[in-house]
Order: sequence, then structure tokens, then C-alpha cells
Amino acid sequence: MNNTVEEISRTYPTARAFFVTSAVWMVVGTFMGLLGATELIAPDLTENMSWLLFGRIRPIHVNVVLFGFVTPGLLGAAFYFVPKLLRTTLYSERLGKFTVTAWNILLVGTVVSLASGHTQGREYAELVWPLDILVVVAFSLVFFNFIMTVHRRTEPILYVSIWYVCAAAILTACTYALGNVIWRPDTGALSGIPDAILLWFYGHNIFGLLLTPLSAGVVYYVIPRACRSPLYSHTLSLLGFWALIVVYTHIGTHHLLQVPVPTWLKVIAITDSVAMVIPVMAFLINVWFTVRGKLGAIHEDIGAKFVFTGTIMYFFVSIQGSMMALPQVQRVTHFNNWVVGHAHIGVLGFAGMIALGGIYYILPKITGKPIYSRFLADLQYWLVLIGVSGFTIVLTIVGLIQGDAWHNGEVVYRMLPEIHIYYILRAALGVLIFVGAMVGCYNIGMTLIGKSGASS
Repeated sequence: MNNTVEEISRTYPTARAFFVTSAVWMVVGTFMGLLGATELIAPDLTENMSWLLFGRIRPIHVNVVLFGFVTPGLLGAAFYFVPKLLRTTLYSERLGKFTVTAWNILLVGTVVSLASGHTQGREYAELVWPLDILVVVAFSLVFFNFIMTVHRRTEPILYVSIWYVCAAAILTACTYALGNVIWRPDTGALSGIPDAILLWFYGHNIFGLLLTPLSAGVVYYVIPRACRSPLYSHTLSLLGFWALIVVYTHIGTHHLLQVPVPTWLKVIAITDSVAMVIPVMAFLINVWFTVRGKLGAIHEDIGAKFVFTGTIMYFFVSIQGSMMALPQVQRVTHFNNWVVGHAHIGVLGFAGMIALGGIYYILPKITGKPIYSRFLADLQYWLVLIGVSGFTIVLTIVGLIQGDAWHNGEVVYRMLPEIHIYYILRAALGVLIFVGAMVGCYNIGMTLIGKSGASS
């Protein structure tokens, strides 16, 4: 009986299921993003089709990319390396598979409910109450599986990757419950300014306490192994972890500098936003010094190449985020496409690249064979990299045009003809990312069920 359990555990069914979930829903999420970008060019495209209106497509895109593509990709990697680092089997693969099933039911419910107009109408907190409960339960199950695996470990050292993924699971369950006001099923919201403060506490922590620690955990596992060298500094890894938990938690109010939020709360948000340089640079210095002199090993491993690129994107999005919290900068950059570009660097460029890297790095170890096609993996890498880099440039330009015009009193509708060409470029770049998603889904699927390709 024990041998059977060990054999099942070595195949890592939970990790596999999360990888498939990530690959499939990346296709759905990027298609929704492309459709939304197309509607910005031709608003009448979905006329009289209420379930395809931009106001419904956008939250579907955001939630599916966040909870359907990026988070499952990172969790799939975690469900592989947590038991590996602890030198034990996962506490319960059956519980893991149940969690993945619940996760996919949640995602289907997300698409159906938002497309039919059932929403709480709050940023990153659009899901209706039953789905909110399912999200909290899913993260709680993930945490329970991880912490029970930690409890039964045979490895005395608790590596920092374990710290990050366990913290991400339990803290996200808590912040999601708070931000979605789950104790009020009828509205899912408070009233007035307190609701805005609580919403952006959650809204920013969905990145800072979910995507960032999960991504950091994957980086700290993949990079040293790909380079075949120890992590540069365990002390820096702990500094980065605790600084992230302490500093990032309080910065959400920098989204509310233009509203009557208490001044002391704004000061804390701005100060901590600037102080984010501490956990960011502690993490990046640690990773980049580990890689120093071994970039060849990173280039040879497609998974490590995705992951390392994600760390570079993390540098850009973090520095940009600290700048955007400054009131003088925010007067120009807020409430326009600059913020949309910033979000794409963070979710797709940073966390998305690392999620894909974790999948490509770990799949060969689960399947016992190389990636189906190294060519297709490289193709996806360049499609996503060109797409997200192009998004950054195009949306930054559009944001500056909009911000300068509005700062000088120009009305909104007069700006639309000027920025139309940039929306066309944005949609064209979206095509690259959508194609990359389909390429990756095929490559990952064939790696799991097919034989190695000739170009592997």
C-alpha cells in the first residue's frame, strides 16, 4: 500500500492538474483580453450582445488571467517543489486533485456569472458571494495541504521557498475574505470611503501577498538549481521575505490619493511604496548574484530563461510602482492607460513569465522526458516577451498623452482620435500573446500526453 502511495506521489498529479489548468485558462484569458482590446478599436463590434460588452469582458479577462492562468501555474510548481524540498510526499494528492477540481468549477462560474452581468462591481473583487466563498475555501485547502506536508517533513531546514508559498496561501485567504466583505453576502461591500480603503488593501495585496510571494518561491527554487549553485545569501532571502510582509501590506491606499482618505493613511501608503525598494532589491540582488557568471546555464534551460526574465520585469514594475505612488507623478499617471501598462508588466511580465518558467522547468522532471518542443517553448517566450514589452511602451505613451491632456483641462472625448492608433497597436500585440498562449497550451499538453517532438 505504501509503495502504491509513493508511486502516485512521484507522478505529482496535483502539480500536473494545476499546470493543465494554467495552460488552458491562459488561452481563455488572453482571448478575452484580445477581444476587449478589439472592442476599444471598434466599440460597435459586440453591439446588442450584452454578454460580450467591454464592461463584462474586462473583468473576465482580469479574473481569468489572475486566478486561471498565473496563480495555478505558480501553485503547480509549488505542489512539486514543496514535497521535494521537504523530502517527503505531499500530505494528500487526493485533496490536491479535489482542490484543482474546485478551482476549475470556480473559473467556469467566474466566466458565466460575469458574462451574464452578475458582479459586485469592485476592482479585482467582482465575483459574487458564492464564488467568493469558493475562493477562500480553495486557498485554505492549499494552505492546509502545504502546512501538513511541512508537519510531516524529514528535512530539518525549512527553505525560504516554503516560507513564501505557505504565506501566500494563508494570507490570500484572509485578505480575499476581507476585501470581498464576505460577511455581507447581499452587497459584498461596505459604504463610502471605508469600502474604498478596504478594497485597495485587498486589491494591491492580491499582487503583493499572492503573486509576488508565489513567484519568489518559484524563483528561489528554479534559479539555484538551474545554475547548479547555492543561493547567494540566505540572510537576504529572509530580509526580503519579512520586508515584503511588513511593507507591502500597507501600500494599497496609494490608489486613493485623490479622494478624502485620512492623510496619515496616505502618508503611510506613500512611504511604504517607496520603501518597497528594500524587499525588491533584497530579492533581486540575491537572485542576480546567484546567477552571476552563469547566464549560459540560464539560457540553456528554457524554464530558467522564463523565470530569470520574470525577475527583470519585477525590477521594472517595482521601480515604476514606487514612482507612481508619489503625488506629483500620480497627477499625470493615474486614471489612464499608464496604470494598465503597469498592471501588464506585473501580472504578465513578472508573475506570468515566472509561472510559465516554473511549468517548463518542472514538467520534464514530472514526466521523465524533455519538453515536447524546445522550439515552440522559445517561440512562446519571444511572443510573450515582445507582447508585454510592446504593451509597456504603447500604454505608457497613451497614458502620458491622456494624463497631460487631462491635467491641462482637455475633455476626454477630444483625446480619442489621437490615441486610436495606439489602441490598434495594443490589439496587434495582444494577437502575439494570444498566439503564444495557444502555442504554450499545445506544447504543455503534448509534453504531458505525447512523445517528445523532433525539435525538442
